[in-house]
Amino acid sequence: MGNSLNIVFISAEVAPFAKVGGLADVAGSLPQSLAALGHDVTVMMPAYQMVLDDPRWDVRDVAASIPVTMNPDWIVDAWVKEMEADGVRTLLIGGADFFTRATSSESIYLPGIDQYLFFSHAVLEVTKSLKLEPDVVHCNDWHTGFIPVLMREKQTAYWSQTAALYTIHNLAYQGEFDTSVLDKMNLPHRLFNADQLETWGRVNFLKSGCVYSDQVNTVSPTYAKEIQTPEFGCTLQGLMLHLAKRSRLSGILNGIDQEFFNPSDDPALAAGFSHEDPSGKITCKARLQAELGLPVKPMIPVLSVVSRLSNQKGLDLILEIVPKLAELPAQLIVQGLGDPAIAVRLRELSAAYPDCLRFVEEFNADLAQRVYAGSDMFLMPSAFEPCGLGQMIAMRYGTVPIVRKTGGLADTVFEGENGFTFEASSADELWSAIGRAHQLYEDPMSWAMLVDTAMKADHSWTQSAADYAALYGRALAGRPVALEAAAS
Repeated sequence: MGNSLNIVFISAEVAPFAKVGGLADVAGSLPQSLAALGHDVTVMMPAYQMVLDDPRWDVRDVAASIPVTMNPDWIVDAWVKEMEADGVRTLLIGGADFFTRATSSESIYLPGIDQYLFFSHAVLEVTKSLKLEPDVVHCNDWHTGFIPVLMREKQTAYWSQTAALYTIHNLAYQGEFDTSVLDKMNLPHRLFNADQLETWGRVNFLKSGCVYSDQVNTVSPTYAKEIQTPEFGCTLQGLMLHLAKRSRLSGILNGIDQEFFNPSDDPALAAGFSHEDPSGKITCKARLQAELGLPVKPMIPVLSVVSRLSNQKGLDLILEIVPKLAELPAQLIVQGLGDPAIAVRLRELSAAYPDCLRFVEEFNADLAQRVYAGSDMFLMPSAFEPCGLGQMIAMRYGTVPIVRKTGGLADTVFEGENGFTFEASSADELWSAIGRAHQLYEDPMSWAMLVDTAMKADHSWTQSAADYAALYGRALAGRPVALEAAAS
């Protein structure tokens, strides 16, 4: 093996093929960075119809029929197709009519569990059939939580030398189902206990992945600490404390693809710019104001939000301060989809403050790039944030982040150095942070220095990929892990 590892990386979404949130960005970028370090990485994802139908991808057949036996009465033939990009092989796994209804990103996460039970078992059978022989199987979020269980409970001998790493991207989504999933996967009901698969009377996929993996990590160091507390632990803080005490829980900060998010040559922008020559940002701001029908006033600060519409993302706090922004004066751009009630309120406020607020209720990647580039400040007042990528992208585009000090936001934004932070989740605290930012904004020289520092920050995957490689080594060194009491 030497220093090079054979890694199978498994995710329900992978950018740019199928994306709903930040998980896809990680699954698209991290494997490429690991490959750049010399590791052999194979990505596995469901064979969504939207990917198969997309003419942009060169999809090739690999295997037509690999039997997947969930139980003696449920056997499905899996098929495999492949794509390759930037030195990383991506395998698309399908079978029966699983994933065929996913014709757009909005339909990736369909209700029910059978598709994920099939996918979990299929990735293991495909790995064996194609003789991939990985050193590490890297699972992501609850959809893949049963893969380590199957490795240790149904196929123990084959996987005895393979380490399992489980990454929690958001502890709030755990995947909880009744005990019928055990019968569907031909697993004994003795596993349905508080030390293994059960939480509050349900089979918990995220917990299962944590218990059965050799190492568990989250997507920022601060979030790894936060989830050990009742406030952020989502009822699993006991398990997280248990893992941390046994050196099986850590936090590795996500990165961004800095070649893609590059304001100097971004084709979506009206003008390129960099920290060496930031002058093009002035043009980007004016063009953005004009594009969205806002008054083109270069001296008025433009604040922006590119986010899922959710109170978890702090939209409730932002709604409260719109009247104050109008008085400042400042302009606010909100782009995103999500909670219908938040969308209704944003439409109402847009009508009430037409010179202040623009609400863009759509997913438009190119427009998002222009919003990042044309804004002066970027708001992320999240109630919790496992990592967050928006603040990193904003800094890359010379837009100063204003964030609540939680999770990955606390690990990347520092008061007065590259942005502004606040502690309590309140509109008053957010407004105070905006006030500090606005005060500095009125001093052009000081603001330019802050923007320069933000733009120079390295948020690439280089260091994080090296940290993951080291964590893979720790997982292998600790293999096999004896199942210990989960201490829930």
